[in-house]
Amino acid sequence: YPTWKRTLTRRAKEAQMKRFCKAQAIQRRLEEIEVKFRELEQQGIKLEKLLRDEGGNPAEKKTQWMNQLLYLVQKKNSLMSEESDLMIAVQELKLEEQQWQLDQKLRCYMNKEESLKTAEDCMAEQAILAQLLDVVNQRNVLIHIQEEKRLSEL
Repeated sequence: YPTWKRTLTRRAKEAQMKRFCKAQAIQRRLEEIEVKFRELEQQGIKLEKLLRDEGGNPAEKKTQWMNQLLYLVQKKNSLMSEESDLMIAVQELKLEEQQWQLDQKLRCYMNKEESLKTAEDCMAEQAILAQLLDVVNQRNVLIHIQEEKRLSEL
């Protein structure tokens, strides 16, 4: 193996490990968000019960409970937004991995001498290239979604 091939292989493994670590971090955060959702849901249920069982509570107490309830709703919306961002990141990681795999297959075909390629090889190369373009377009769509979301939040 020439040095450049070893270097490419090492960099590919490093990139794959980075994607794996990022995916694990996203999964942990999604689990944390799920736990937080349940906590907020329980707090919201308690506050709703307090508001419904008004019986003789002063108006300022009711106002305080309403403010707490609104705060919980804002917190939940914020978590939902973060969860949405993480789901997009997961999809992006999957597409990135898929692109890497297709790129490796394509390189195998492209490294083959043109005179040694069979008709099946040429067709397979074209099919992989079409799949690769599709993956790139899907990643582009995700980037546009993220950009639109960012602009709408501003």
